[in-house]
Amino acid sequence: MTQAPAMPDVSPMPQASARPVAETERIATIDILRGFALFGILTVNMYLFSNPFQNYLLPLDPNMPWYDRVGLWLVHFLTEGKFYTLFSLLFGLGFALQLQRARARGGKFWTVYMRRLLVLLGFGLVHAFFIWIGDILVLYALLGFVLLLFSKVKRPRTLLIWAGIFLAIPQVLSLALAALIEFGRTVPEAAVQIEAAFVEQEAMFAQEAERAREVYQTGSFLEITAQRARDLQTMWLGTLTMAPTVLGMFLIGAYFGKREIFADLDAHTGLFRRLVIWGFLIGIPANLYYAFAIMQISRAIFGWDLAFANLALAIGGVAQSLAYLGSITLLSRRDPWQRPLSALAPVGQMGLSNYLLQSIIATLIFYSYGLGFFGQVGAAAGWLIAIAIYATQIPLSHWWMRRFRYGPAEWLWRTLTYLRLQPMRR
Repeated sequence: MTQAPAMPDVSPMPQASARPVAETERIATIDILRGFALFGILTVNMYLFSNPFQNYLLPLDPNMPWYDRVGLWLVHFLTEGKFYTLFSLLFGLGFALQLQRARARGGKFWTVYMRRLLVLLGFGLVHAFFIWIGDILVLYALLGFVLLLFSKVKRPRTLLIWAGIFLAIPQVLSLALAALIEFGRTVPEAAVQIEAAFVEQEAMFAQEAERAREVYQTGSFLEITAQRARDLQTMWLGTLTMAPTVLGMFLIGAYFGKREIFADLDAHTGLFRRLVIWGFLIGIPANLYYAFAIMQISRAIFGWDLAFANLALAIGGVAQSLAYLGSITLLSRRDPWQRPLSALAPVGQMGLSNYLLQSIIATLIFYSYGLGFFGQVGAAAGWLIAIAIYATQIPLSHWWMRRFRYGPAEWLWRTLTYLRLQPMRR
């Protein structure tokens, strides 16, 4: 699974015409948050680029060096489940801001936004089939159509209620499934069948992991593309389980937008402080539990242990992502943090381009048509590679945004959305 950036804002003009959001209308704090989240996304994805089946679906290798265990534990504790939720919130926030601007100008919204989602869907399909299987852009695009159904909600509180419902759905289903499996284990005949099914599933994952390793390490680009199409059948099942959480975070972001919280940050300082305090008070113990628990169990064998670990991640991931949001928002307005954090704004402005670039660089590192390190890089080295890639993206984004209005992917997105060439150079 992957996690992807919330996308730049667009807004329609009066009558039927439409144009991208003017640069003067951008909210710098949102760009900073998006830029910050890109690093968190990369650290999680780096763990999966090297071998998604081995790393995500199979039990932990007992011979893993201590430094890789530490690196993996840090991914579980600090970043996994925290940044796709943050990006989802920012996506919902962008949706609400676009809707407000469209209504203020009297322009069309649904037509332009649906075309925008279709273009995003195209980006996601190209990314998934020709670059990396861990795409989430397709899910964002499809759930964006569901988000449109909430555009007529009047009360912000209603959005929070629906968000809570969607966030609870996967956890209720997970606990119910665990209860059903554990009850089945009390019946001897059923217990044998359940264990045999899990053994068969784990063996299938191991077989797929070995097949993927061989193809990604030695295959041609066409062979790897065929393998990606095969692997997507497995990976998208996992991505679909994230759908209720993503939609729930969309709605929390829409709540922020409907209340115009980012339009007047000074008036909402207390809210951001509460997010930091309560987010970390809830998130830290929940993520500590998850980080230790998930290192001891297999995701291929479902039961109470995995259900409770998933519950801890769900609660801790949302809570800690809100704490990150509150922390970055507050720090970005204070010395001595204001200047270094503002350096992340250009990274966030071209968030889609940087997200795709991360996948391109990483696959060139790991796949055979690049350096061919698939399955050979541990979690500790993954952190170093992620830091190196992100450290390169910061000055590159500054260089690009000084010369151009949009990132290359953002320019193409706008051009296809508005069906006319957008100005590129400043």
